[in-house]
Amino acid sequence: MADEEIDDVDRAILYALQEDARNMSSGEIAKRTGTSDSTVRKRIQRLESDGVIKGYSASVDYQKAGYPLRMLLYCTASIPERGDLIPEVLQIDGVVSVQELVTGERNLLVTAVGESDSDITPIAQELLDMGLTVADEVLVRSHEMTPFSKFDTGTDR
Repeated sequence: MADEEIDDVDRAILYALQEDARNMSSGEIAKRTGTSDSTVRKRIQRLESDGVIKGYSASVDYQKAGYPLRMLLYCTASIPERGDLIPEVLQIDGVVSVQELVTGERNLLVTAVGESDSDITPIAQELLDMGLTVADEVLVRSHEMTPFSKFDTGTDR
């Protein structure tokens, strides 16, 4: 963090928000951390302004939403360009995330969703048109997430 170190209270806040940011009140987090509601709100504001908390989003089950295909496209970009290409890749219809990988030849991992193969194929073509090499494609059956365990400080729940 830019201004202050992350301490156990910050970690507990991050863990709670990762569990369920939509329904987790600052009062509930305060009880877990043994702090006040206002302290939690101030800490969250600081974590947001320092860029530790980048935003809040819904975790979508694309299959239940009518998009049963989730494809991972491992791409190769020139090292100087790979980070600069991310915003452009995110603009491709059907792309839901891009990860910059720092080891190996495959240095961008693009996640795309669609109803059928005919939704995914144009995405791969757009990546090729941008000068990327699509080195591998992997169809994903499921994707589950959990809060980062190092943020769990063992406070009351």
